Amino acid sequence: MGRLFAGLMLLVCLSPPAFAGLDAAAINNAEFKGKLPADDKINPAIVKAQVLLARTSFSPGEIDGKLGENAEKALRAFAESKGLAVSKQPLTSEVWGALLATGSDPIVVDYKITEKDVKGPFLKKLPAKMEDLKGLKSLDYTSPREAIAERFHMSEALLAALNPGKKFDEAGQTIAVINVAIKESKSAVTRVEVDKMSQTVKAFANSELIAFFPATVGSEEKPSPGGVLKVISIDANPYYRYNPDYKFKGVKSKRAFKIKPGPNNPVGSQWIGLSAEGYGIHGTPNPSKVSKSESNGCVRLTNWDADRLARLLKKGVEVAFIEREAANKK
Repeated sequence: MGRLFAGLMLLVCLSPPAFAGLDAAAINNAEFKGKLPADDKINPAIVKAQVLLARTSFSPGEIDGKLGENAEKALRAFAESKGLAVSKQPLTSEVWGALLATGSDPIVVDYKITEKDVKGPFLKKLPAKMEDLKGLKSLDYTSPREAIAERFHMSEALLAALNPGKKFDEAGQTIAVINVAIKESKSAVTRVEVDKMSQTVKAFANSELIAFFPATVGSEEKPSPGGVLKVISIDANPYYRYNPDYKFKGVKSKRAFKIKPGPNNPVGSQWIGLSAEGYGIHGTPNPSKVSKSESNGCVRLTNWDADRLARLLKKGVEVAFIEREAANKK
């Protein structure tokens, strides 16, 4: 519902001056001058940094061109992995140089909208209440713009800012999108760490950190489990099954029900089941809310990050939930 409302309000909220000079050339040629930009405006250098982070599997979550908390988490994790000083300022000249050294492919490229992109089916409206989702045939995207933005790991606001005046529902139209091109690791994950305090997920191949993701990890009302669990299932395009014993806030149903698959399913496009009943790592219909809202005890990633992690995992891999005290000691 949040993304649908945001989409409806987009034309009202985006003022041209806030995005003046934002185009492919500005982003592809962006340089970091040492001064951090405001975190409420799209900045070409931050778009570039976010894309370079994503390509190296240090995900900033939704790529929006803003220096928000998820971008800061990814920058600090990347700096630590390169043996660089980790300071209060998440982006430094040294970190910027290390990012540039990871590759020189263009950050923004052209993309021609296909018939498949605009064909759908699309939801006319995404209901706000979970109970109202159970009668839908599938939990599809609400528009071609939403689908295209998610395909390229972008916020809808960034997609619109790069393509002023375009509506994204016309096949054959050429638009500007970001070029994520993530380098797939050949190593299989042997351990996953979920940090409850920092709201992050780290994937290791033995002792090597090979992937990092911002996450939403439980809530005070419904905390995530503790200790070490194991991956017991990996399911793409999952059904969502609600058990009334969960007693989720805002869900009044006293009967179990099932919600059909789709990217706007409550658990998104991927379910990684864990060895504690009802708990898992999964996607979300609201990528902009990752790390900024609460979950019902599970670990929530963007759909593309959940898909990425699932490709690296096998059943039986350990998933350790790091408590506040343990996290402080590390």
